[in-house]
Amino acid sequence: MPAPNAQERMLQAGLNLIQQALSIFDSNLRLVVCNRKYQQMFDLPDDLVLPGATFEDTIRHLVMRGEYGEAGDTAEAVRQRVDQARTFQPHYMERVRSNGRTISVEGAPLAQGGWVTVYTDITEIKHQEALLRVRSAELSDQLLTHAERLAQANRALAATNAALEEAKRELTETEARTRLVTGMVPAHIAHVTPDFRYTFSNRKLSQLFPGSPSEIIGLSVPEALGEATFARIEPGLRRALAGEANVFETTHEGSGHRIRIALTPDHDIEGRVQGVYVLSADVTEETQARAALAQTAKRELAAQLTSGLAHDFANLLTIIMGLQGRLERIDGLSEEAAGIARATLAAARRGGTLLDRIARISGPSALHPAPTDLVACLADLKTMAGPILPQAIALDVTVHTLPEQVLLDPGALQDSLLNLILNARDAIGSRVGCITLSARPVRDTWLEIAVTDTGPGFSPEALQRALDPFFSTKGGEGSGLGLSMVYDQTKLAGGNVKLSNSPEGGASVTLRLPLRPVNARAAPALVLLVEDNEVIRTDVREMLRAMGHTVAEAGSVAEALELADLPGLGLVLSDIGLPGGANGVDLMAEIAKRKPELRRALMTSLPLGDTLRESAAGIPVLTKPFTFEELSAFLAQSEVG
Repeated sequence: MPAPNAQERMLQAGLNLIQQALSIFDSNLRLVVCNRKYQQMFDLPDDLVLPGATFEDTIRHLVMRGEYGEAGDTAEAVRQRVDQARTFQPHYMERVRSNGRTISVEGAPLAQGGWVTVYTDITEIKHQEALLRVRSAELSDQLLTHAERLAQANRALAATNAALEEAKRELTETEARTRLVTGMVPAHIAHVTPDFRYTFSNRKLSQLFPGSPSEIIGLSVPEALGEATFARIEPGLRRALAGEANVFETTHEGSGHRIRIALTPDHDIEGRVQGVYVLSADVTEETQARAALAQTAKRELAAQLTSGLAHDFANLLTIIMGLQGRLERIDGLSEEAAGIARATLAAARRGGTLLDRIARISGPSALHPAPTDLVACLADLKTMAGPILPQAIALDVTVHTLPEQVLLDPGALQDSLLNLILNARDAIGSRVGCITLSARPVRDTWLEIAVTDTGPGFSPEALQRALDPFFSTKGGEGSGLGLSMVYDQTKLAGGNVKLSNSPEGGASVTLRLPLRPVNARAAPALVLLVEDNEVIRTDVREMLRAMGHTVAEAGSVAEALELADLPGLGLVLSDIGLPGGANGVDLMAEIAKRKPELRRALMTSLPLGDTLRESAAGIPVLTKPFTFEELSAFLAQSEVG
């Protein structure tokens, strides 16, 4: 046993000065502490006054010594006293010991378990009572008896009062701990009476229902929450008062917080409902997450339903774009016909972009850079933006000296710029105004595109937070996603977005994208084109020939393998989906075994994330539909790779 420290020695010394015997046993009926008077009064051996000594061993020692008189069955006498001790009931009694001395025994349970007992030698008091009975002839026997009973009752009352004081102290500490714990819980905990008045609250109501008071004890629920909110929760309260626990959710009108409220009946010992316990928690973020998960499930379902349709529609768009591309390249075509061809190609490209987004609706976000004539791209954008702008707002587009073609995702760029134009239109409002869109190179490194308007400009808060998701200055009319989507698309392309106010006072949003001129084309080569759709194969063949390539054609894996040994073959370009048991990925694997030095490339309308498409890792893949310029850039990039 470790040596007692100074504090323990001081405590033991203090207990030893007490003229009464004292012992404390824990809930396991083992001695915690006692004083010297305890050992002396009962003449106990040293091993029974050490911490850890059992109550049962102590009682057995006293019974065998005759402390409680003659005991016919020692084991039974010990068991009865041990069982009585386990009840931990407060008690007071007086008994005459085997040595003729009279002691009072005063015991009280402890809140932590176990009990404390104080033993007082009252032999002298009893002698005085006996002398008083003998010598006081004037006092009747009845009066003396009453006096003795009163003295005993007073001693018992004193013991009970001590136990009550200890219980009161423990209750006060428990209540303080309860208030501390409930105050730390991130929820509102309260108790409501049957007439809807608060008798308890952890002062968290104002955090969940902004505008409500924090101190609500004594207030009615309508006074604390307002009549409108009370009307929504009153049915639940009445169900709880009828004995039915229930949980429901409601929205606080003022703040928009989504609150989950759990109502539990408070039953008395006879089972009657005497109130309701209320637990209210803010579940706004949880609700938003549930909505997002539900939306994701819908998107995944839409992707599954459209995947097959997307594949076939992509092939149709590939045919349309191929035919229109051939038409556009015909020499001597009239300006009107050329314009129609360009407009058809632009519409098909937009359809391809939309189709790609539908097909990839549940997949990762990705850009599809392609050789782009920025002047024509912005001209198409101006045409698309015309119907959504009022006559009082003009749209000016200026393109400074740029390479003939730059590598970027034209669909993503048009979406971003269209978002900015719509924002500028809303900022100008019904006034006469102008939106200026300008593009210029910056040190042959960056492509800078700025959208400036003549509206009131950004507020200081908007300059700081406008790129944050869900931030909007349009109140309930705006989603707050427009600028954040522009920012995401621009960052995905390796660029950045800057917000500012122009010197004239309007807002200005500048996109800075990497400037990547498209000049090189793949060197002319013999290309093995593998495509089962004859119309698509014809269109792609004409594109390849227009680039200066020689083309050999195959419609299946078996046909392609027969032609794979052609002398001078420089590239195999195959669709992934082919008839028969093997597909384009299988073809590329077999060619890699036969001729590992031969360049290989794939094309497909399968969306990103598709298992078959992902199995072509390490092989360049071109997404259908595509234009002449996109195919040219793809082949040039795969040649460099």
